[in-house]
Amino acid sequence: MKPILAALIAVSLVVTAGGVTAGPLRDRMNAKFQDRLQAKQAEEGRPIDVQSILPGARKQTLSYGPDARQAIDVYTPPNTQDAPVIVMVHGGAWKVGDKANAAVVENKLKYWLPKGYVFVSVNYRMLPDIMAYEQASDVAEALRYVQFHAGGWGARSDRLILMGHSAGAHIVALLSSNPALVGQRWAGTIVLDSAVMSVPELMSHRHLAFYDEAFGADKAYWLKASPIEQWTADAVPMLAVCSTKRKDKPCDEAKAFQTRVTRAGHAMPLLPQDLTHEEINRSLGLSSAYTAAVDRFMASQLK
Repeated sequence: MKPILAALIAVSLVVTAGGVTAGPLRDRMNAKFQDRLQAKQAEEGRPIDVQSILPGARKQTLSYGPDARQAIDVYTPPNTQDAPVIVMVHGGAWKVGDKANAAVVENKLKYWLPKGYVFVSVNYRMLPDIMAYEQASDVAEALRYVQFHAGGWGARSDRLILMGHSAGAHIVALLSSNPALVGQRWAGTIVLDSAVMSVPELMSHRHLAFYDEAFGADKAYWLKASPIEQWTADAVPMLAVCSTKRKDKPCDEAKAFQTRVTRAGHAMPLLPQDLTHEEINRSLGLSSAYTAAVDRFMASQLK
């Protein structure tokens, strides 16, 4: 089956600068988008047996806020002590997705749980209830919760890697650009295929209608929700992974971000991959040069 989000990205060829073409075509495209996102959600909903991945490992679901969606799944290997932590933020166009989805956790658990990592997968409130910046605030709260409680899981808060895919990649890039939004810093961040590095740039050109839902029409909001515009010299080191197969060219966005960072005298490595948008998420953790490169970056930040 053709990757769902890659197919949705292709729809961007027929949108206008203000969103998808108005009228029945827009309605049909939005309905098709919603149907495919719902199908993807159902497909990804099968449970993951953590014991089959690593005997003695444990999963617990904890709340970091009053809303039911403000929850995390914490996967711990047996006998952890001073373990590093991966905090994963799922994607889904800021409107769908779940912390337990197979593409979000399965292969990553298979690779990093036996290596002794604690793995945390985050849920957060989504559209239409809150927009993208407020979703980042939820993830910031989850990150503070993890940092505070890491010692109780046999982990170290200063050995933490933040990771996010798609909409989740936008969120982690935003928080990493300005870690004051969280408070305590962390070791490094993996940005998995975000096409939204500069929100003002995105919104001033042709884009899908769901971006209007996520970012609205207020240009001041675009600035505060934009990783490039929020980047500071105190930013957490980031590795940007990008798909060379997407028609909206997220590698161009990543390169523009890299240019901004390197001009300020900092490093931001890029990792272009000949993979679809979904494959960048799902295949991370499989035995490959891609997984090895991500693992090397993580190790370099956790020294």
